[in-house]
Amino acid sequence: MQDIGDILDNRVLLVALIACLMAQAMKLVFELATHRKLNVRVLVTTGGMPSAHSALVTSLATGVGQTLGWASPDFALATVFAIIVMYDAAGVRQAAGKQARILNQMIDELFDEKHEFSQDRLKELLGHTPVQVIAGSALGITISWLARSFLANSL
Repeated sequence: MQDIGDILDNRVLLVALIACLMAQAMKLVFELATHRKLNVRVLVTTGGMPSAHSALVTSLATGVGQTLGWASPDFALATVFAIIVMYDAAGVRQAAGKQARILNQMIDELFDEKHEFSQDRLKELLGHTPVQVIAGSALGITISWLARSFLANSL
């Protein structure tokens, strides 16, 4: 049971999770502003503005740097991890989404009259645009800095 208590006392982890949750909540606001309707499904789907993955990993890396030092091997590890996640979000998953869009279009055009083919469509919104990744990163860094300032002032 002490292990769970230790996890709950890990401020770097908690702040990173808060950054991720805030990014997910902001997706709801962006969706409402863009499409003028409340779509709670965006809270559990991939893609969208801002990138929750980017917010999570940049907040984590920033928290590690703030806590253990900017020259620490732990910060280096967290930063490399963040770069890989953000590259994947904007690169690999974005490309997979484009492929899904093309495949869905091909299926629509080939089987538009008699559908003897599976009606399941591929998910097209998988990744993030570079702007969404940058916005998520900025959010993660900002939340870490604000949390650090808040905790320093409250102690």
